[in-house]
Parts: sequence; structure tokens; C-alpha cells
Amino acid sequence: MPTQATGTFTFTDWEEKPVSGAEDGPRTAVATVTNAFSGVVAAAATSCMYTIAYVTAKTGSFSGYELISGSVAGREGTFVLEERGTFDDAGTVCAFEVVPGSGTGELAGLSGTGGFTARHGEPAVPYTLTYGLS
Repeated sequence: MPTQATGTFTFTDWEEKPVSGAEDGPRTAVATVTNAFSGVVAAAATSCMYTIAYVTAKTGSFSGYELISGSVAGREGTFVLEERGTFDDAGTVCAFEVVPGSGTGELAGLSGTGGFTARHGEPAVPYTLTYGLS
């Protein structure tokens, strides 16, 4: 039976590099991001890579993968989240899914989906995760 969980994360590092396009119009970029998770998912430093499509200087969409090495409900291991979302002046909305087969250690067999809504200026971002372990 799936378990619903919540927690928060913070951005500990964000490094973005332009790929193509103009600063004030459509463009693409890549970002390497480090997050710290607390709550049901606990990880001091994740490794994340986003591909970003800017429609304007402040709106667009992104997709990426985040490697989490830590724990879920006290079970240790690693897993990967596939993430996809949009952003605008108000913030970011993202949905994610555990990549099937990516769980290791006590997280082998982990599956799940979740997401977050980040508002500009908030120090911690709340997330939800509905997960199961087979």
C-alpha cells in the first residue's frame, strides 16, 4: 500500500549556464543543482541536472534528473527522481517520479510520484511523495 509523505528541501547550490538563444527571448540553458532534503526523504546533498527552456526572461519549462543518496523513512540507499515542471514570476511547479529500478540498498524496489511548488523568496520548499517499497 502506498505511503504519503511530506518534507522540505532547500537549494544549497545552483549553477546555470546558457546554451543558446538571447537573454531577453527564447533560450535554453543547463543547471547543475544541489539540494538538501529533510522530512521523510533525508539527504544532505543531492546531485541534480536540469535542461531549461526559457520562453521569456522569467517563464519557461524544465526537465531533469536528481540523484538522491540518503534515506526514505529511515531506510538507507540511493534513487533517482525524474523531474518536469514550469516556472514564472510567482515560482516553480514540478512533478517527479522515482525512476523505476534506480533504488539501491534498503531502497531497492522504491517507486513513487510527487512534486513541489516553490514560491520565490521562501527559504524551504515543501514537497510531497507517495511511495511504495516492493
